[in-house]
Amino acid sequence: MKPLVSSVALAAVLWFVMFFPSLGLELNFWAVMTVASLMLTTLAIVFGGWPQLRPDWRELLLGAGIAVVLWGVFWLGDKCSQLLFDFARPQVDMIYGIKSGTSPSLIGLLLLFIIGPGEEIFWRGYVQRRLSERWSPNVGFLVATAAYTLIHLSSLNFMLIMAALVCGIAWGGLYRLFPKHFTAIVVSHALWDAAAFVWFPL
Repeated sequence: MKPLVSSVALAAVLWFVMFFPSLGLELNFWAVMTVASLMLTTLAIVFGGWPQLRPDWRELLLGAGIAVVLWGVFWLGDKCSQLLFDFARPQVDMIYGIKSGTSPSLIGLLLLFIIGPGEEIFWRGYVQRRLSERWSPNVGFLVATAAYTLIHLSSLNFMLIMAALVCGIAWGGLYRLFPKHFTAIVVSHALWDAAAFVWFPL
């Protein structure tokens, strides 16, 4: 468990550096996020083994379908949150503000091929899988989802934290129920990231 705990602790530190607004560090968010994703992916492979990915057209289609449904959930959630909370839209705009200064095409490529897959390989393919093996699939799902959500607390952005919770429940729940479709889950994360941030922003 020590490598797992250390890896999650490192993820928390990296997310703190990226998101905590009071640090005032002059860092390029996307450069740090890319390095962080590569580091966590490497740790996941070293400590957890190579992820069981199956490059199959059915998995690609299933992943695309999951991404579309999840994007629809967020579109509806965005509309509802604006009706309920005055701070919702400003906080969402703050999230999209991290795109400024970086080419949208580059952001899309990073999300699609490094950041999205890397997060899924780490959080579900390593953290949730190992916790499930040690305790039970249900406990693994709950603890991994909680950890994935909690590392976003440093952003002090309620909408981002809720987004992390919803995504953690969605992808973690799918992995809990359909671990053999891990490839589709990875694809859905990558496509949803690129769609929500670049192609079809909310």
